[in-house]
Amino acid sequence: MQLPRLTLQGKAFAALSALLVVMLVLFVGFSLLGLQRGLGPYVAEVELARMDWLVFRLQAAYEQQGGWQTLREQPGLWRELRRPRNVQMPTFGPAPVPAPEPLLLPQVTPGTAPPPVDALSRRLGVVDGQGRVVAGAAPVPGGARTALRDGEGRLIGHLVLAPLDGLERDADRAFLSKQLGFVVWSGVTGLALALLLSWWLARRWLRPIDTLVTGAQAIAAGELHTRVPEQADSEEFARLIHTFNAMAEQLASVEASRRQWIGDTAHELRTPLAAMRAEIEAVQDGVRPFDEKTARRLHRQVMRLIQLVGDLRASVDMAGDQPPPVMSAVQPLALLREAMAGMQSRFDQTGVALQAAPDLATLAKQPLQVHGNAQQLHRVFLNLLENSLRYTDPGGQLQVSASVQRNGGPPRLTLRLDDTAPGVAPHELPHLFERLYRAEASRRRASGDLGGSGLGLAICRTIVQAHGGQIEASASPLGGLRITLTLPLLENPSP
Repeated sequence: MQLPRLTLQGKAFAALSALLVVMLVLFVGFSLLGLQRGLGPYVAEVELARMDWLVFRLQAAYEQQGGWQTLREQPGLWRELRRPRNVQMPTFGPAPVPAPEPLLLPQVTPGTAPPPVDALSRRLGVVDGQGRVVAGAAPVPGGARTALRDGEGRLIGHLVLAPLDGLERDADRAFLSKQLGFVVWSGVTGLALALLLSWWLARRWLRPIDTLVTGAQAIAAGELHTRVPEQADSEEFARLIHTFNAMAEQLASVEASRRQWIGDTAHELRTPLAAMRAEIEAVQDGVRPFDEKTARRLHRQVMRLIQLVGDLRASVDMAGDQPPPVMSAVQPLALLREAMAGMQSRFDQTGVALQAAPDLATLAKQPLQVHGNAQQLHRVFLNLLENSLRYTDPGGQLQVSASVQRNGGPPRLTLRLDDTAPGVAPHELPHLFERLYRAEASRRRASGDLGGSGLGLAICRTIVQAHGGQIEASASPLGGLRITLTLPLLENPSP
């Protein structure tokens, strides 16, 4: 029979419970062991503290005999000293202490057995100042001891008492049994409270995980609007939930962009296809003859489709996992002047003046180089010139200028393309580099031009960013649009 798999909350509860059980078992075990081992020395300390009379006798015997030699040679004297009797204890205060009476040594008749030895006598002993046994039992580790001093306060030895090997009195056994029962019941109560605490903590700590699982299941089911309420109980879970919500927002944005991308692409493809269909149906119905003008219109629509498909493919390739282009040291201003020369005739036909600022001609004579791909940079310049040509009114102009910034850091080349009216609304400027975006409301296409694919500026941004540069759109002082392109220059250009 296969056991069901535990949830994370169950595993956390089991781990906390096991840890607490082990800690409580160790606590109870060490408490019992300590109580059992500590009771004997404690009892010995109490018993020895009640033997002040014996301490007084031993000190008096030392003074009268002039040392421990008599007590060491006559075991009967040790038994006599241990025998309780009325002893005149010294009084403390201004009154002098009376001299102790001479101790009478016992008369031991040869052949008579010594009196029986009680349990206390087997554990009691005297050692001198050097720790040597004088009489009785030898000291043991953990035993109790009381200092013995002469009349001048000098240490002369110790009275020692070994702890009990076992409990001999019913009162001691009853006390130990009561304490053991208290420790056991305390452990059981603590274990129950610990289990409740571990269950509560596991439920409280791991509750956000259940919420995240529910949210992830909703996201997987396509409900991209799902968000998990943020909680402030734990910083780690708060960051995890915040990251989850950010991921959900990103997925929703990507899905919205995908839908818009598909819709915009379908719209862009449908426009030339609809125009071609209308032309062909008109020829088939005999409404319009198939002459050179009709063929030219159809050819224009086909070329627009080819351009749109090519730009779509280029945009997808640059945004995907295509291998990076081969980079080398190239001269961007030479590529720009080449692109301007190639577009000059089209600008002349449209009636838009293409002008190079004086600073562009001056900088073109310098060996300014960037680390990039000549073909891609040439395409950027062509796209930017094509964009201005399509959306600038006839009679206007496009002015191209350049400058180099050396503000303590790596040098950077800045190119500016300023055209004349019409301009772009301020709220539309940040969207000009998005795919298939065209500001139709203000930047109308040139007369007779069917327009581009709406991908030219998006392709430019991808290429410029791949070269470590930046491209931005802003209002031009000439009344139209300004495109600012910045590229990092090589500090040591090759000749």
